[in-house]
Amino acid sequence: MSNDAQLQKKDAPNAAAALACGQGPSHVAIIMDGNGRWAEARGLSRTKGHRKGVEAVRAAVRAAGELGIKTLTLFSFSSENWSRPKEEVSELMSLLKVFIRRDLADLHKENVRVSIIGARHNVPHDILPLLEEAENLTRNNTATRLVIAFNYGARDEIARATRKIAAQVAEGHLQPDQIDEATLKQALDTADWADPELIIRTSGEKRLSNFLLWQAAYSEFIFLDCLWPDFSKAHFEQALDEYRGRSRRFGGLIKQTSA
Repeated sequence: MSNDAQLQKKDAPNAAAALACGQGPSHVAIIMDGNGRWAEARGLSRTKGHRKGVEAVRAAVRAAGELGIKTLTLFSFSSENWSRPKEEVSELMSLLKVFIRRDLADLHKENVRVSIIGARHNVPHDILPLLEEAENLTRNNTATRLVIAFNYGARDEIARATRKIAAQVAEGHLQPDQIDEATLKQALDTADWADPELIIRTSGEKRLSNFLLWQAAYSEFIFLDCLWPDFSKAHFEQALDEYRGRSRRFGGLIKQTSA
């Protein structure tokens, strides 16, 4: 039996029931890796891999809602991805446009709130209005929060947050000895929501790749061998099952109970 078939045998309601009981993560972040390798393994262009990856995004957002995930963050395009070949970057921008134009109405109808993190000063002029439209249209929605990390790099985010704080100090609104972890958190792109309890990366690679470096301080990491275009609800449930088996100590010790 294939791994996917074995995954499908799991009792689907278990993950959602566990989340409802507070046993699962409320915020999951995913590093969507493997589009190119998926395509190359099938003798297809990388473009075909990215297009298939968009289908996996739709499935992941739908699964997050069904599984009771409150916040889903997807690493869609890093600040380093601009260095890829122009044809590939152009295709990724086209796919983003299609996703927003085709899926935004459905996301809004399903009460999904869309938020964007990442630098905006150098986003192409035909992309930025679409990102802002997605945020503005869904701002008052209250179901799953879909956070799209676009033109995002964690080091850049921390540098931008530091500049914000430095400006507050220079303007006399903040004293240096008042700066603490909470100050920095409030200056980050993710100030309005909690850090992810779980970060998933597909494709078998085991690194963060400049993603949510501050926010991941106490996240659990799960690395799946499946390539992103193959990611399914069953893989999502597998990761949640593994998460529930972890002991989250936050630097402390687990309290022992007497028999």
